[in-house]
Amino acid sequence: MSTKEEMAEIDQMEAGSNQPSVAPVGYNINRDPGGPGICAFILTLFSFLLILATFPLSLCFSVKVVQEYERAVIFRLGRLLKGGARGPGIFFIVPCIDTYRKIDLRTVSFDVPPQEILSRDSVTVAVDAVVYYRVHNPTIAVSNVENFSHSTRLLAATTLRNVLGTKNLAEVLSERETISHTMQSSLDEATDPWGVKVERVEIKDVRLPVQLQRAMAAEAEAAREARAKVIAAEGEQKASHALRQAAEIISESPGALQLRYLQTLNTISAEKNSTIIFPLPIDILKHFIKPDKKDKK
Repeated sequence: MSTKEEMAEIDQMEAGSNQPSVAPVGYNINRDPGGPGICAFILTLFSFLLILATFPLSLCFSVKVVQEYERAVIFRLGRLLKGGARGPGIFFIVPCIDTYRKIDLRTVSFDVPPQEILSRDSVTVAVDAVVYYRVHNPTIAVSNVENFSHSTRLLAATTLRNVLGTKNLAEVLSERETISHTMQSSLDEATDPWGVKVERVEIKDVRLPVQLQRAMAAEAEAAREARAKVIAAEGEQKASHALRQAAEIISESPGALQLRYLQTLNTISAEKNSTIIFPLPIDILKHFIKPDKKDKK
């Protein structure tokens, strides 16, 4: 291998060693690679000696218990203790140098305050929602975000405004399930680096302005009246066709017309009327009508 090739290889190795390593999720990127140091070792040794000197009284401060739905994230001298979160059950801490934080793993729900949203068709509506979430990684939830609950609430309100701002008023009123799924996927993707899992989002209520409610009510009433008129006209048309067919059938039989007269009399007599009109059969009038010249021919 030539001298130039050796120099180029050395430069590549030095450049590779100077590149920063990629830290995994939940890992403190500013962590000291040199370890805790001598001071931390001395403090740890002193704490263990103190526990042994005050035994068994020190057990009251060293033994902790977390419930089935809880996990404890332990920090020793400010560093995240290896092994992840502790629990459920009993775990031990060193009182002088260890601190811990309990994280509830149960599903938590909260109401998103009503948000004044301008829809895509320039209509202002007030929409509120409810969000269900839980912590799926306690270590990340403690180390990657200051307050995962507060951050999730703020993000839910912002996501609600962003999603509904792209919808028309008709879509907001009719496509609540689609909007809920869109919000749930957006929130879940954004809160995953925080160790939070958004399980469900539901739109609770959509409040419209009073003037818009009146306009929509008037529009719906007009639509119903128009539909009623159309139905009535269709009924009149069908009734006229039925009367025409009945008239053709009755005209073929003079006796049928007389029976119809009798049915009409029966109907009139059933009502308490003081005056009853007897229809005169048209066949009787034929004898009194003078025939025309054309009829004679």
